[in-house]
Amino acid sequence: MTASSRSQGDELAIVIVTYSPGETLDRNLDSIKAATDRPVRVILADNGSTDGAPERAAETRAEVEFLPTGGNLGYGGGANRGVAALDDEVGWVVISNADVEWAPGALDELLAAASRWPRGGAFGPLITEPDGSVYPSARLLPSLGRGAGHAVFGRVWPGNPWTRAYRQSETAAAERTAGWLSGSCLLIRREAYDGIDGFDPRYFMYFEDVDLGDRLARKGWLNVYVPSARITHIGGHATSKTPGKMLMEHHRSAYRYLADRHRGAVWAPVRLALRAALAVRARLEVRASAK
Repeated sequence: MTASSRSQGDELAIVIVTYSPGETLDRNLDSIKAATDRPVRVILADNGSTDGAPERAAETRAEVEFLPTGGNLGYGGGANRGVAALDDEVGWVVISNADVEWAPGALDELLAAASRWPRGGAFGPLITEPDGSVYPSARLLPSLGRGAGHAVFGRVWPGNPWTRAYRQSETAAAERTAGWLSGSCLLIRREAYDGIDGFDPRYFMYFEDVDLGDRLARKGWLNVYVPSARITHIGGHATSKTPGKMLMEHHRSAYRYLADRHRGAVWAPVRLALRAALAVRARLEVRASAK
């Protein structure tokens, strides 16, 4: 019997992908208590932390389990290991970064939305930054046209029409479907996740959530934005240490996503031009970040 054909129960688990998360992990775990009335099992899928934070959390919290992934597998790869460790009784899985905080009742809001959307495969909350600003976490899928316009003009002309369309900047914060949802915090229907074999592990970081949203949709599942559920993204604790490396990885992942969807000889010139353009843009952004 394959994973996608197994039936799951209705239990809830949270998989947090960790990589030296520091104090943000405790803030995340503390906030879960007020986010849902349901019992929750928490798996820390650890990609090689060296700060000891995940081990300490597992030692001091009965509901938390430390699960070494065996190496730095990236966000999607770590999430897949965490989900694979869950029993079939778990039918609902939250996948999240370590550096998020739940608002009271937020997880129960996501579960309530799931009951309203029986074809919902992924459910994403409204995400705020520490200063209270709303992060555009429910977007259209990137196309060649939107992607090119956003890539070329996003930095120098933030209000350009391609960026506004891609980010859904002018769309009201109402419960709705989206092309994809930020992978920093997602409630996933286990049946849907297993049916597409989870995240594509080729994406080390960035675009793994875009790819997931697209593949869910291709299987008939919906990506549902639920702004009545709120979280705060505390900040990129791990990735902020290596901004140049992360910028290069972002552009590599962008190329992989678009190239995968434009295969064959007829698209070869487009892929070649896309690779060259993204390489140039990556170098420019790395240079700018170093100033």
